[in-house]
Amino acid sequence: MSTQVQNMFARIAGRYDRGNDILSMGIHHAWRRRTVRESIAAEGMSVLDCATGTGDLAIEFKRRVGDKGSVIGTDFCREMLDFAPAKARAKNLDVRFEIADAMDLQYKDNSFDVASIAFGIRNVDSAEQCLRELARVVRPGGQVVVLEFGQPRGWFRFPYAAYSKLILPFLGRIVSGDRDAYEYLHDTSSRFPCREDFIAMMDGTGAYSSSRWVELSFGIAYIYFGTVR
Repeated sequence: MSTQVQNMFARIAGRYDRGNDILSMGIHHAWRRRTVRESIAAEGMSVLDCATGTGDLAIEFKRRVGDKGSVIGTDFCREMLDFAPAKARAKNLDVRFEIADAMDLQYKDNSFDVASIAFGIRNVDSAEQCLRELARVVRPGGQVVVLEFGQPRGWFRFPYAAYSKLILPFLGRIVSGDRDAYEYLHDTSSRFPCREDFIAMMDGTGAYSSSRWVELSFGIAYIYFGTVR
């Protein structure tokens, strides 16, 4: 799975940001801002952002931790990561970007105050292993933050399901030239554990002393916060 996902993101890397902005109508930026705002990240802290893609969440965290803090953004797809440094420089922000596998990070135990992953944990071979690895590199009392798609509840689940299954792949092909990538997005997000099920998976790792979740946009996405033991 990892190699297939890596190749898929490599194919769409040059059109990834444009596709996100068009298909989400820009709301993904608000989701990332809220993720940082609700996290424990503060001035002077160190943050590791995994599956950073083109760097958006890492950049938001750098704004929060300031010059005295540090942010490393990592991804396992070099083609995606190639776009990140220029985005950070354009905002006069010093963010380090490195190739890394979120399930096997090269960083020492207790290296960071916060570790995050946005729209990436459903793409790894083992979400549980990824959650354990993120916790490993965070100090006790620090925080792991996960931003991920889920399944809306109530009346909104019906129009969203139609958009996600039928319209999103069609528009994705027009915007990115790759319908398969957006069919993959629908398939994975429609069945990935969310809300209480994700919290149960997080708690089941034994790596967290507490956890909670925040619903975004009627349940299209969720933020999960875990305090590391």
